[in-house]
Amino acid sequence: MSALGLGLPMTVPAPGLPARVRIHEVGARDGLQNEKATVPTEVKAEFIRRLADAGLTTIEATSFVHPKWVPQLADAEQLFPQVSDLSVDLPVLVPNERGLDRALALGARRVAVFASATESFAKANLNRTVDEALAMFEPVVARAKADGVHVRGYLSMCFGDPWEGPVPAAQVVRVCTALLDLGCDELSLGDTIGVATPGQVTALLTALSAEGVPTEALGVHFHDTYGQALANTLAALQYGVSTVDASAGGLGGCPYAKSATGNLATEDLVWMLHGLGIDTGVDLGRLVATSEWMADRLGRPSPSRTVRALSHKE
Repeated sequence: MSALGLGLPMTVPAPGLPARVRIHEVGARDGLQNEKATVPTEVKAEFIRRLADAGLTTIEATSFVHPKWVPQLADAEQLFPQVSDLSVDLPVLVPNERGLDRALALGARRVAVFASATESFAKANLNRTVDEALAMFEPVVARAKADGVHVRGYLSMCFGDPWEGPVPAAQVVRVCTALLDLGCDELSLGDTIGVATPGQVTALLTALSAEGVPTEALGVHFHDTYGQALANTLAALQYGVSTVDASAGGLGGCPYAKSATGNLATEDLVWMLHGLGIDTGVDLGRLVATSEWMADRLGRPSPSRTVRALSHKE
């Protein structure tokens, strides 16, 4: 019998944590964009449907970036209509006004822009300075908000940068406040190369709070490069953050930062949250089955510890 059948994980709440966490599932976009082989559109659509069936309510569907830059997501126009009937939130990435036009034409109601806390990554990812990127996003956010569309602002390299090293909290705070001033509804703090540790997470959240950034507007996006993603997530939860990005099966990395390895696996996150008595709305058994199904399509085992443990695969 599996651990789930035995009633595990045992629920033991800890004080001072949110009662519910909204998981922002990024596997279908952030995960699959890093695959060497292009995943067929029908498989992506089925993946999203299975994730929704497992109880995830926010599933990032795709990116309306130019196909030259992310060829794995070149089928955004074909994919989105195949899943837009789902009764879940389906945010999409829009790098500029052209991307926004494409997304709005298909009826997208949640979009995200992708900024950087460091000049080096802004140059590598967007071929712009940090301030030039913010200027590019200004009309995107303004038009989206005028149309009643929810806007998320991703912020990469919040804790460390492969070219610049440690990233000062003040640098992150400056870009966060700029994104909120543009009109972003929420921000996702990204540890793109997975170098953060819990004290650094708490320090950044404290610095943001001191500058008037509401904690309820923040989500966290940790990579597990050094095995710190769950510890960092717990530190964020203890501070009051209740939105956590994760990727089913631990898929993904970052095509513009070669030292970035996989995202926090959604299953590993759910195991911890359920053990803490935190509501997620996710059926862990169905989620594990979905990640096993996708791993079979990709031809390799899932890196998620929980998927491996529950499927008895080493």
